[in-house]
Amino acid sequence: MIVLAGTIGAGKTSLTTMIAQHLGTQAFYESVDDNAVLPLFYKDPKKYAFLLQIYFLNKRFNSIHAANSNPNNVIDRSIFEDSLLFHLNADLGRATNTEVSVYDDLLHNMMEEMPSAHYQKNPDLLIHIRVSFDTMLERIQRRGRPYEQIANDPSLYDYYKTLNQRYEEWYANYDQSPKMQIDGDKLDFVADDDARVKVLGLIDAELAKLQH
Repeated sequence: MIVLAGTIGAGKTSLTTMIAQHLGTQAFYESVDDNAVLPLFYKDPKKYAFLLQIYFLNKRFNSIHAANSNPNNVIDRSIFEDSLLFHLNADLGRATNTEVSVYDDLLHNMMEEMPSAHYQKNPDLLIHIRVSFDTMLERIQRRGRPYEQIANDPSLYDYYKTLNQRYEEWYANYDQSPKMQIDGDKLDFVADDDARVKVLGLIDAELAKLQH
């Protein structure tokens, strides 16, 4: 099981597809384009932050269950990132301490209840795509989802900046599995064929090390 991690616009979905095609494995994607709660969250974060987090938690567990039906798979978002995102929303006043406590307890209990004898909770490899704040903003603008655009909501600037900063600390502290980091600024694997080949080569090398 390979799991991707990274901030908004880092290229997780694109790299998930590339890895799955390269390795001949199945890909599992975060529910975004068909997510009815996400646009509501961007319109009214305080009202919908908790609902959005529960939505993603449910979908994330569905992906883990589905992925465990296949011997090899790639998932485009780590469940271990969810707490980072929700705690940021709480720090920005978009969720209450009670909501955070309920979410943290629910996440803990769900992870504990998942039968480890039959399900793999932690990935064999986590791949973090690191991008600068400027690259993050450029990617968000490029993909053009209206509710994500700073031009439509200037308050998103500080949210995106803080989120990008927190990913640095999150990756440094992540210890649930082997991990590797891809420099998404230097290696634009979405637009550059040479960068795509290099990134897949780096991943192949890391997988080979893990097999030994």
